[in-house]
Amino acid sequence: MREDVSAAGRTALRTEDINLYYGPFHALQHIDFQVYRNSITSLIGPSGCGKSTLLRCFNRLNDLVEDVRIDGRISIDDAPLETIDIIDLRRRVGMVFQRPNPFPFSVYENMVYGLAIHGMRKKGRQEIVERCLQAVGLWEDLKDKMKQPALLLPDETKQRLCIARLLTIEPEIILLDEPCSALDPIATMRVEELMIELKKDYTILIVTHNMQQAARVSDYTGFMLLGELLEFGATEQVFTSPRHEKAEQYITGRFG
Repeated sequence: MREDVSAAGRTALRTEDINLYYGPFHALQHIDFQVYRNSITSLIGPSGCGKSTLLRCFNRLNDLVEDVRIDGRISIDDAPLETIDIIDLRRRVGMVFQRPNPFPFSVYENMVYGLAIHGMRKKGRQEIVERCLQAVGLWEDLKDKMKQPALLLPDETKQRLCIARLLTIEPEIILLDEPCSALDPIATMRVEELMIELKKDYTILIVTHNMQQAARVSDYTGFMLLGELLEFGATEQVFTSPRHEKAEQYITGRFG
């Protein structure tokens, strides 16, 4: 049985009646949702149901999309999202994308990029790089390859490097958008083990099409369909006794 972390004061992120429109298209509908500290929360559902759109709301990446309108309230640590400086927000709420996207620089330059962008002092960067690579299990593999191009690394190593790069700026919340979709089963298992280790210090929200992955790693799971969050609860409850008929049909493979 996973620990219940839903006690008062443990909410890291919350939405209240979020609606998102792409022009006239109502993409997200009345989303009430919360993510608890030091937990892993998965969003599942068929392609096109709004999972990644919801994820991008939390660090305002949807602001970059033309003709998007959002109603409702999103809070980080009870602070309304719109009151948080955008640069500070993207430091506090970091994102790793579906395909590994290291920059076309060396391993070391990738690792210090965020520190430079956020104006963090140069002194102590080497210690930060080592600590974050150790956190994702890459230090021993890469400590003698710091000058090598990051783009030449294997896909699993690239994805772990992207997570390590994010950790250098000490985010509070890590958003993962299908982080294992380009990886083989063994690499996927290693990234899942990493997520479980990281939740000791971070809050993780993951979008995944892999229901087995959601069941293995997450404490909480939300099921989305056609822009609505139809089911949300402890992962064990959602997978063994879902309350919504569509969630039960999706989990048992009858559609999606």
